[in-house]
Amino acid sequence: MAITVLDRVPDRFLDVSARDLIHVLPSPTLFDLPGRLEAPLFVSVLLHGNEDTGLMAVQHVLRRYQDQILPRRLLLFVGNVTAAAAGLRRLDEQLDFNRVWPGTLYPDSSEAELMREVVDYVAGQGPFASIDIHNNTGLNPHYACLNTLDSAFLHLAQLFSRTVVFFEKPEGVQSAAMARHCPAVTVECGKPGKSSATEHAVEFVEACLALSEFPHHPPAHQDIDLFRTFAVVKVPPETTFSFHGKDADIQFREDIDHINFTELAPGAVLGNCKPDARLNVEWDAAAPFSNILEYADDEIRLAQYAIPSMLTLDPRAVRLDCLCYLMQRINFDGEFVHDKTQKRANAII
Repeated sequence: MAITVLDRVPDRFLDVSARDLIHVLPSPTLFDLPGRLEAPLFVSVLLHGNEDTGLMAVQHVLRRYQDQILPRRLLLFVGNVTAAAAGLRRLDEQLDFNRVWPGTLYPDSSEAELMREVVDYVAGQGPFASIDIHNNTGLNPHYACLNTLDSAFLHLAQLFSRTVVFFEKPEGVQSAAMARHCPAVTVECGKPGKSSATEHAVEFVEACLALSEFPHHPPAHQDIDLFRTFAVVKVPPETTFSFHGKDADIQFREDIDHINFTELAPGAVLGNCKPDARLNVEWDAAAPFSNILEYADDEIRLAQYAIPSMLTLDPRAVRLDCLCYLMQRINFDGEFVHDKTQKRANAII
């Protein structure tokens, strides 16, 4: 799988839907478009084929500048067009396009080879910043994610949202790979198909194109709600689950997607389970605890103060990625702020 690089945008690209994009771009494509400022902004979209807000946002921006030069050179990577044609995150025979960037657990795959080519090309151009635009399937606010807490990264994230998540897993994501070369963030724009999500992404891309430099001082602490992912919760492949009371090994609470970004106290219930059913939890070695979930009276309960994200009622999304991520508040040094978390936590049981 080799990367295609184009120096112009086909006219049909500006209005085509994600599902029909494959008729314009039959494979992953990198655009290198000139701008007044030479150090390029790198933008990736459609790493997940069913997350089309990023595509619609860059189409809007490029239509606006169709007859004029961009404020800054733009490197635009359009990813999984075959999955987009099927309306899926990825095809069954594919690896996840946001798990195969340098640092991936799958370095010998054809997808990883493709992403190495992309990174090599972009890094060679001296990028100004990198943004990766995503949607998600649950009820989540719009937020930015980063892999380092350097000042420029925080300023870039703050341009999108005051809600910022620092994470180190999963491996092989675009933002972590690009963080070695420039300030880089992933932005989560809520569910696809909403005009407000596209409008927010458009504003962010245009702000990044217009920005000449990042401030040299860190953002004010009161201007950012900063969280750190400390655990990933997954349903084992052999375990059945449901969200609406249907018999299964695990029956999650019906409103589980409504507790995203809610500060939960120990004892908060995630669902009911059969005696031998358990969830898999991968946690950060930096977390000052190891017992994250507890099982009692056929219930799955939190054993620690935690703030979940990415909870969804979409079974396929759970199987392809995870049930959720668990977070706590941190300071700009990355340290967990336990006292604030405990004082603010809602005792949702």
